[in-house]
Amino acid sequence: MTKPAALLNGLGPEQVGMLDSLLSVDPAIGMTRFAWLRTLPEAPSEKSLMALIERLRFVRDLSFDPRSRDRIHPDRWMQLVREGNVTPSWLAGDFNEGRRRTTIAAQLIELTGRLTDAAITMFCRLIARLFMRSRARRDRRHLDARADTARLMGLFRDTLRAPAEASETGEDTFDVLDRRIGWHHLMRARAEVEAIAGSTDPDPLLGAAERSDGVRRSAHALLEAFVFRSARRHDPLLTALCLLREFVQNGRRSLPDKVPVGHLKDKVRKVVLAGGGADRRLYEVATFAVLRDRLRSGDVWVEGGRSYRPLDAHLMPSPAFRARKAADDLDLGIPRDVDAWLAEKQRELDFKLKQLAYRARVGKLPRVRLVDGVLIVSPPRAIVPKAAEAVKWLCLDRMPLIEITDLIADVDAWTGFAGCFSHLRTGEPVRSLPALYAGILADATNLGPKRMAEASEGVSARQIAWARLFHLRHETFKAGVARVIDAQLAHPYARIWGAGTTSSSDGQFFRAAGRGARRADINAHYGGDPGSKFYTWISDQHGHFYILPMGATESEAAYVLDGLYGHESRLEIEEHYVDTGGANDHVFGSFAVLGKRFAPRLRDLKDWRLHAFEDVGAYPLLKRHIGDRVDAAAIREAWDEILRIGVSIETRAVAPSTVLKKLAALPRTNVLSRALREIGRIERTLFIYVTWNQSSSGVTRPGREHGRSRCRAGLNKGEAGNKLTRAVFFHERGEIRDGSFESQAYRASALNLVVSAIILWNTVYLSRVVDHLRADGHDLPEELLRHVSPQIWEHINLIGTYDWSGKSKLPTGTFRSLRVPRPAFLAA
Repeated sequence: MTKPAALLNGLGPEQVGMLDSLLSVDPAIGMTRFAWLRTLPEAPSEKSLMALIERLRFVRDLSFDPRSRDRIHPDRWMQLVREGNVTPSWLAGDFNEGRRRTTIAAQLIELTGRLTDAAITMFCRLIARLFMRSRARRDRRHLDARADTARLMGLFRDTLRAPAEASETGEDTFDVLDRRIGWHHLMRARAEVEAIAGSTDPDPLLGAAERSDGVRRSAHALLEAFVFRSARRHDPLLTALCLLREFVQNGRRSLPDKVPVGHLKDKVRKVVLAGGGADRRLYEVATFAVLRDRLRSGDVWVEGGRSYRPLDAHLMPSPAFRARKAADDLDLGIPRDVDAWLAEKQRELDFKLKQLAYRARVGKLPRVRLVDGVLIVSPPRAIVPKAAEAVKWLCLDRMPLIEITDLIADVDAWTGFAGCFSHLRTGEPVRSLPALYAGILADATNLGPKRMAEASEGVSARQIAWARLFHLRHETFKAGVARVIDAQLAHPYARIWGAGTTSSSDGQFFRAAGRGARRADINAHYGGDPGSKFYTWISDQHGHFYILPMGATESEAAYVLDGLYGHESRLEIEEHYVDTGGANDHVFGSFAVLGKRFAPRLRDLKDWRLHAFEDVGAYPLLKRHIGDRVDAAAIREAWDEILRIGVSIETRAVAPSTVLKKLAALPRTNVLSRALREIGRIERTLFIYVTWNQSSSGVTRPGREHGRSRCRAGLNKGEAGNKLTRAVFFHERGEIRDGSFESQAYRASALNLVVSAIILWNTVYLSRVVDHLRADGHDLPEELLRHVSPQIWEHINLIGTYDWSGKSKLPTGTFRSLRVPRPAFLAA
């Protein structure tokens, strides 16, 4: 491996001149080409996709060989890329000649992958939005037709009454019908009935194709910009794409009589060929929809991308996996021997399902009744001791009042988290701690750096900008949060809430506005406004140890495992809780493979099917609840690949969400996807058995509660965390206004760090308050104290002028004085 300057080896004078010209302002676009290339449009639109393709073509025309990165050590390469990512054009222009050209060259090579991924992502979002809007228009038509439907149903009701009346009176049916309704009135309604009946459930493809002109034009540009590869030999989808590419290049308008349709499902094929031949508009939209699904699954990919690669490319290389397997060094929750695992699970499932049926029949299931062959589950009761509320306010009234600026400084003095925010290039600590604190709080409160500088004392806008530019990065935020979480884990008082071995995760929706609204999605579950979600992981000690920004319409289930493997703290999570939205069979299966317990709160538990190796006849009392038989053959066939996925996640070779999203996008007939789903069905059935057999009455010591109680307590901590997060992220009405995903990620990371700091500070002072109260003779049992959450902020001033001068800094080893509550007659 050689020095970074090796990137420039072999470049001719013309290419070197192109590098230098990228830092000159281009009058045609009003900025430097270097800045233009790195400003990626994210709002889903045909214009954005064309802009991404234009940038990609510009980079390709510069003819830099991406293999030149192999001349540099991978760590030095990543350092070079990270430096370039945060270096604005004006600063790059101040670099010496060698450093400037090397930085730009590295950015150009890296941009090829970024632009490729961004273009494919944009295409996928446009196709998804096309079908989503088609379904929305169909639903609106149904809603608009409700009044007419109700009126016609009333007419139908009266029509049915006529034969009944004629039968009773002996009259002619048509005479009764004519007298009660009127024959001509009935005939006039015929056209309305036929219109409503014909529009009951049109295929979304028809509506998508109606308004697809812009999307199809940009998709044509995508076909010309990329060469698609497939994992299948003689793939009809690739044949169809080549046909469409040739049609665009030749300017032809109509399709030939015969076109490849093997990539289309039978139902879609009938719609496309309904007129006898293939309708071009329908054929193109249907083909692009298949392309989107295949790209998301990794079954089809393009050269040069990073995210849209085959699943195999993301996993641990097969030779390395086989070596670990041979050495029995997998460290997973399942054994190497598939037959032994299947035999054990078959025995366990059979025994527990029969026991479940017996206990249901004799009425021994707590809060579960068997009624007409259906198990009716009573919801668990939340039990919080009445005295807990009084203890809570007894403690909170004595918590010191504090400014958020002083709180951040206190936590840094205890943990040294600021030391994690090293300079990107030199590795040195930040020169101005107030500037670092202000930069973090600016994002955490949604105030922004410019207005933070205006609202601050003791720090300048230039200092904040410099700290944010060179010290605030994803890896430094992760390290800083880990430092705070580890301090929380080590504090003796935190053991009241848990041992740091369980956690929960949940998504919190934030409305978007301004530029943020243009790239955001609308999720009807949260109303009609666009927005995004921050998905947060919280330990049983209330620590917010990981956060991810995600789209409002994205499935939370795919990301559940990311936080458990993405954090850098000393937490060792063994059991995890989510709400129904975070659960599916792939997630159940993944947790089992990785040796962790998954305990979701499933809504409508009785409607979830149970699965067994035997036929439903083996469990007659449960036949209304038994679903498909477990497909042991699929599990056996894909076992080695399941193990490989597990090891890849366990060794952090791949993010769990990357695997789960690709498996979810694969067709249900795919063996690997089906095998993990079958493992999940087994684990879900065992989980439901355990849930139905557990009592939900009463709570005991931490770690000794029943499963449903632990799950409820974990999710309640998440809900309390959402309230604290909302209180901190209050500027701009708590709306996300960032135009890029990257900016949202920084804002989420800063928010997570500040919230974690508040929780640690509260933990320390709650401990001191409890010691003080006990010394005064108050009886404060842990059973009550565990209901006093550290996710509180009533005593913290989050608004006003932010004073970073350090006037209130405490001497090392000292603490702030506790408050003395005002007597009741004075408080009144």
